[in-house]
Amino acid sequence: MAVAVTAEYKTFLGEIKERIHKAQYEALKAVNKELINLYWDIGTSIVAKQEKLGWGKAIVETLARDLQKEFPGIQRFSVQNLWNMRQFYSTYNENSKLQPLVGEIS
Repeated sequence: MAVAVTAEYKTFLGEIKERIHKAQYEALKAVNKELINLYWDIGTSIVAKQEKLGWGKAIVETLARDLQKEFPGIQRFSVQNLWNMRQFYSTYNENSKLQPLVGEIS
């Protein structure tokens, strides 16, 4: 039995669609925030290991290769992206005003 398409139904449908879109947007924001935190942490770790242990550029290449083996098909762990993560951390870590905002980017 089909429901008659009334003004009330159209309003109801619109409310449900709006709720779905809002939930999708909130989920994307949460994923983006977690990825930004992950990239910050990876960049932090690379810089820390390079400073503490004297590791050079090869660590980024080796890390990228090993991460791509562990997570095949995920392009975000390429050599270039790991360098970008390192640069992201290096650029913003000393700015006391910007650094807390990094976690707020969505």
